[in-house]
Amino acid sequence: MSATSAPLLLDVRDLEVRYALGRGRLTAVAGVSFQLPQGESLGVVGESGSGKSSIARALLRLVPARGSALFLERDLLELRGRALRATRERLQIVFQDPHGALDPRMCVADIVAEPLREFRPAAAAHRREQVQRMLARVGLGAELLGRYPHQLSGGQAQRVGIARALVLHPRLLICDEPMAALDVSIKAQIANLLREMRDALGLSLLLIAHDLPTVRYLCDRILVLYAGQVMELAGRETLFRSPLHPYTRALLAATPLPVPGRTAFAGALPDPDSLPGADAPGCRFRQRCPLALPRCGAETPRLRAVGATLVACHRADEPGMDETHPAP
Repeated sequence: MSATSAPLLLDVRDLEVRYALGRGRLTAVAGVSFQLPQGESLGVVGESGSGKSSIARALLRLVPARGSALFLERDLLELRGRALRATRERLQIVFQDPHGALDPRMCVADIVAEPLREFRPAAAAHRREQVQRMLARVGLGAELLGRYPHQLSGGQAQRVGIARALVLHPRLLICDEPMAALDVSIKAQIANLLREMRDALGLSLLLIAHDLPTVRYLCDRILVLYAGQVMELAGRETLFRSPLHPYTRALLAATPLPVPGRTAFAGALPDPDSLPGADAPGCRFRQRCPLALPRCGAETPRLRAVGATLVACHRADEPGMDETHPAP
């Protein structure tokens, strides 16, 4: 359930994403559910291969998916034709690789204007004015209008990508590792820009990232994903100070500023080929979990409320599991 009384913008239920793999199928997302109220920012964290980007692609209808994803009370997974096209205007994405996401044959002016040409035909002069205005909002001057992606720095290219995503004034912005390919100093600038745009435009933000401090800075709540399933979902301060799931604690221990008393886990994320289907019993983290019980292999822990947190762990309500730790 949502922790805020704001109207829901996005309501995802039992989302499942499978990919064809040889003669079989790989389940990358296995029954994920979450809600995103209007104006809220949700961070999705987990190791590479946990299914974070597959969730983004499913919501954008770039890959087939099962379940439901109500966006503005319409199921994204069921939309077709004109209804899907109309919804795309309100749902935009910023990609990880700023240069790879920009057409090298187009100049900056045309890149940012492309969504306007596609969804809101208008006179060229008016369109150019909108482009210049949006570029100014993301901190870029008019002198870049005629440049091509190869003539831009990584930070400039990502700002162009953000301008292109925001020029239609969407309701939801999905950011898929938007700072992973940038230098440290530029990461901070882009994080500040996203926060400024979120507040100024009243955006809802779905941020997929590895960088936990950045997620904490930008997001109201954080969803922890492991092997395609939700392990924990909590407010940012609750999650950082009182993590309940062993996997969450291990992720926090692996950050550059580890928290005393939290122990990292051994091993690596399991091979996706070996993962069971969404209906297979047991906790997917059990083979790496220092607290695993026989029950963890026989019964799938349900996502349940323990205090202010939603957590999928049989032991989450045991004494000491909610012990408060100093925040990093």
